[in-house]
Amino acid sequence: MGHAVQVRDVVKTYPLGAGEVVAVDHLNLEIAQGEFVAIVGRSGSGKTTLLNLLAGIDRPTSGTVHAAGVDLGSLSESGLAAWRGQNVGLVFQFFQLLPTLTVAENVLLPMDFAKTIPVAERRHAAQFLLERVGIGDQADKLPATLSGGQQQRAAIARALANDPPLLLADEPTGNLDSATAEAVLALFADVHAEGRTIVVVTHERDIRSIVGREVTLQDGRIVTDETPSAGVSA
Repeated sequence: MGHAVQVRDVVKTYPLGAGEVVAVDHLNLEIAQGEFVAIVGRSGSGKTTLLNLLAGIDRPTSGTVHAAGVDLGSLSESGLAAWRGQNVGLVFQFFQLLPTLTVAENVLLPMDFAKTIPVAERRHAAQFLLERVGIGDQADKLPATLSGGQQQRAAIARALANDPPLLLADEPTGNLDSATAEAVLALFADVHAEGRTIVVVTHERDIRSIVGREVTLQDGRIVTDETPSAGVSA
């Protein structure tokens, strides 16, 4: 089994006044293909920064990030965008659906960008994904008319639009009530069962019941790396 992610001695700093803040501090991490990993830790621990580095949204100050078979440091900004479009699905806390487009049109956008699915097949593919996440009947509605849980399901369908091998989610249940959050986590578990690699940044305590691994960050460093299903306690 190969690696979906390899992070080597990565440092990420940001300027702050006369000095700098270290968001990620000499971090090393390997994630195998097909793993379901939760990244946890307090606010300011570096979780979202790490996820952005894995997605190529941000670049490390030093060190290397390999994801989905590519050294991200070797790519230009346009190259990163093209790589991300074909290899990474992104899910955010606040959904980030375009409000003037229908739910189906939001799912179609990544397909139109990556152009890996023939034009004539895209609408059918989008509808299939919306059915897959349980909101096929909402396809022609605007996002604002959907509940938070439905919007997050639409966002997950959009993230899966180009069948990416790597799914990255930043607090995907942070804006949902507990019952809806549980349903969305179950959906992630189903998607993982298809063989996809998933990395989720979360505060969700129930995440341990579905992930295969929990990595805890503190001050930009990994302090624990556990397998909850094996009964390891924090």
